[in-house]
Amino acid sequence: MQSIKEIQEDIIAEFQMFDDWMQRYEYLIDLGKSLPLIDEQFKVDDNIIKGCQSRVWLHAEGDKTEVHFTADSDAILTKGLIALLVRVFDSQPAEEISGADLYFLDQIGLKEHLSPTRANGLLSMVKQMKFYALALQAR
Repeated sequence: MQSIKEIQEDIIAEFQMFDDWMQRYEYLIDLGKSLPLIDEQFKVDDNIIKGCQSRVWLHAEGDKTEVHFTADSDAILTKGLIALLVRVFDSQPAEEISGADLYFLDQIGLKEHLSPTRANGLLSMVKQMKFYALALQAR
């Protein structure tokens, strides 16, 4: 299994293949379309990430050795963003998730190409995923 760092390196390489941001946005939208569907039972208010402009549902389960995430969003670009984060964090140990430095977000230029509300939403998604990992670590 790849480490969080290795997955980030793969994502950076993928984004470098595109010449402009329109292509990168299209790629993000495609990633969102390939996101495995969250079980309807988890699309509840308790799983909505606070601080996102659009609705984003995030569910985590597992234990400290392996955390599994499923997610969905009602906005196509946001769904791509959460798909990226799920790809990085899914099936990783809780301790590695909670302590991860997500440098790929800056390296692919994501933060500077998102609206301030989307950038805040992205940070909220990361925070929530790390929070779930910390909770599973404490069990």
